[in-house]
Amino acid sequence: MTEPHPDDAPYTGTSGDRTATGLRVFPRYLPPATPEQLARRAAHIGWVATKHFGPSIFKRARAGDVRNVSPEDFARPLRQTFEELGTTFMKFGQLIASSPGVFGEEIAAEFRSCLDTGAPVPFEDVRHSVEGDLGMRLEDAFASFDEVPIGRASIAVVHRAKLYDGREVAVKVLRPGIEERVSIDMDLFQPLLELVSRATGEYVAGQMLQVFDGFRLQLGEELDLRNEARAIHHMAELLERVDLPLVTVPEVYDELCGSRTLTMEFLDGIPVDDLARIERFGFDPAPVVTQTVKGFLMTAIRWGFFHGDVHAGNLLLLGDGRIGVIDWGIIGRLDHDTHQFFRCVVEAALGDDDAWSDIAAYAIKTYGAVVEQGLGMSHEDFAQFMKLTLEPLLRAPFGQVSLVDIINAPAAKVAEARGIQAEKMTVRAMVKRVKEQREIRKLAVESGAIESEFERGIFLLTKALMYFERYGKMYMRDVSIFHDEAFFRAALDAPAD
Repeated sequence: MTEPHPDDAPYTGTSGDRTATGLRVFPRYLPPATPEQLARRAAHIGWVATKHFGPSIFKRARAGDVRNVSPEDFARPLRQTFEELGTTFMKFGQLIASSPGVFGEEIAAEFRSCLDTGAPVPFEDVRHSVEGDLGMRLEDAFASFDEVPIGRASIAVVHRAKLYDGREVAVKVLRPGIEERVSIDMDLFQPLLELVSRATGEYVAGQMLQVFDGFRLQLGEELDLRNEARAIHHMAELLERVDLPLVTVPEVYDELCGSRTLTMEFLDGIPVDDLARIERFGFDPAPVVTQTVKGFLMTAIRWGFFHGDVHAGNLLLLGDGRIGVIDWGIIGRLDHDTHQFFRCVVEAALGDDDAWSDIAAYAIKTYGAVVEQGLGMSHEDFAQFMKLTLEPLLRAPFGQVSLVDIINAPAAKVAEARGIQAEKMTVRAMVKRVKEQREIRKLAVESGAIESEFERGIFLLTKALMYFERYGKMYMRDVSIFHDEAFFRAALDAPAD
């Protein structure tokens, strides 16, 4: 067995806190890439990147302007590069496409095609994988199994099938050789982003570097589908404890699941952002989406647990008026301090003035005395400053706020205290900071100063809020996110167990 990467250490949970009660997740350990594999893939990446970036660079060089780069000058060739390289690159492209709050609407729109499909997988390879994983012939496991997939994602394909009792199911199967490909790509992805950053001088490329660390942590868990099965079971149990009748998850058929195969109930629905098709249902989807947003926030508030990849394709509006939440391969689990910070934000939104002191304390504990020293404020002054900054955002209608700005406010104040303007930071400084942050986090985790879940939890929570910000602007523009005060007070007061 290969030695696990420090970032892939299994999550063991923390007794006595409110984090992901009863859920255990174990990442698949990726095989180390050989020098030969890295060399071959690096040559391929270099050739593909040169093919797509070459014309733009040549055009700018002829014009004598290699500094002023528009988003189109690097976003389109980068998207084309990602799509041709596939697998891990497509997965990262999906994150960009779904994160206009970080990368901007124009960049996100350019990468939207990454959400559609991945490369096809020969059916015989799918058959071989399923039979090897389940230990039985495909014909013994399923009454019928469609050879044409209904979904082709970056790391797995999904086929529709039927059980012998007549139930329709969706069968998710990892792509052959995905572990090896991800392992190689992870070693080469960051150098490519650094190269793009330096070549384009574009701030957004530097943003990609910052997002990359959180991205790599999630992949180890996604590559064992037993983690997803456990997460669906866990969410189903949580839904039995709360009053959210419009939210559902697919049933999992454990006897037909393994590390590379997940068999679950087939939910026939329409992505939540497909307004034209949803209109055919003939009912108002806004209450359904509102309940979904509330459900997401409720599980994060009570248990520090949430779906970590709520893009529109994973939220399916069903014909019976419910919404099916699928694809639980990425889940968020907040460490104790971050969970308490998130609860304090909700308490502050509901009018608890004492919560602002706790929010200030969290910022100071997390980011250091530079918060108070840099701004020249006492703890009490800083708490009041945070209140004046955030309270209007927490109470404003959904269509007027950025959820990401709310959750990232402490970090933004740290940047101000250090005199840093992110938009004006040089690419060299961005790359240097990412490397420094990674080393600091590694030392802190090894010394026990912080839990390894901290950065990943914040990363996934921020990413999920980016998605919900979009849905909120579509369906909840005129109400604040915490307008149902009774619901959120109940979520805060309810026991975690």
